[in-house]
Amino acid sequence: MRNALPETLTLDRIATPVGEALLVVDADGAVRALDFVDYEARMRRLLRRHCGVDPVLVEGRAPEPVRRAVEAYFAGDVRALDGLTVRTAGTAFQRAVWAALRAIPAGETRSYGQLAAAVGAPRAVRAAGLANGQNPVAVIVPCHRVIGANGTLTGYAGGLERKRWLLAHEGAPVR
Repeated sequence: MRNALPETLTLDRIATPVGEALLVVDADGAVRALDFVDYEARMRRLLRRHCGVDPVLVEGRAPEPVRRAVEAYFAGDVRALDGLTVRTAGTAFQRAVWAALRAIPAGETRSYGQLAAAVGAPRAVRAAGLANGQNPVAVIVPCHRVIGANGTLTGYAGGLERKRWLLAHEGAPVR
């Protein structure tokens, strides 16, 4: 169901070792989006899709516990994001894929086939990959932890070098 009026969300900017992160939270402090400044247009498209209308983004600070968790993750506490609340729309299948992504522990990876199997649709590898790519909450919903079946890095909306850094940061084996 589409909202009749645009929702007002807070847009915070956080410096990270891999570029400025854009953190979008709602009035309850739930994370609605996280992406990097060089992918701001993509982030806004995903927000529009998931909010139903263009949300109003107001520059400000995210609630301190959310902001501290993001900063702690990039400072080396790779489990700091685990307890954050995210609020996304998406189809039932997309939400299942995003939940499966959050179940992948830091330092581990899964193939697209394993991701599809985790949501009970082992033949829906391509659909799982597409849902992975529509994830509006990068890093917190760790789409970067999905790799090719042969163990190589594959596409990542934030760029392969950023994906490589995130995986190495978390201690995952990287080819």
